[in-house]
Amino acid sequence: MRKLIVWNLMTLDGYFEGTKPWDLEFHMLAWGEELERYATELGEEGDMLVFGRKTYEGMASYWPTAEEAPKIAAYMNGIEKLVASRTMKTANWNNSRVIADPAAELTRLKEQAGKSIFIFGSAELVDTLAKAGLIDEYRICLVPVVLGAGNPHFKPAEKQMALELLEATTLKNGALILRYEPKP
Repeated sequence: MRKLIVWNLMTLDGYFEGTKPWDLEFHMLAWGEELERYATELGEEGDMLVFGRKTYEGMASYWPTAEEAPKIAAYMNGIEKLVASRTMKTANWNNSRVIADPAAELTRLKEQAGKSIFIFGSAELVDTLAKAGLIDEYRICLVPVVLGAGNPHFKPAEKQMALELLEATTLKNGALILRYEPKP
């Protein structure tokens, strides 16, 4: 059975992007040799990415022509990608397809053989899948900055979600990579 893993960078005050879409400048406070190596290792662990429409559109506009981090660019451009959308009909980035019912499709895909499935960004999609009980692990790079405002990674919920810490890794620049799994 495959695992569905969320990966995102997040500020100390809980934002995964600033007040405007794709306001990700704070990522550079965590970026460096260690995080690049970690991102490359994710490419070896997973064989599929899932995005919400907005994240997909941003990634699809960046990675096909990205020149820095060539191993990560090759991974991003080559891996199978799903985009969860009710409005998109086609997805033109390499190896991409649109899915209208992500909970049903990911339930089916998790039962198949294969490597881990990663969700990058896509906080609204993550919220939907978490409420459906499909997320197996959260990997958060906690960036040492208080943004003050932005788009929160975790959306308001009717009940709390208890998590168990699996691993915590401190990077030289002060960022933390945290791995959690939902408690039953």
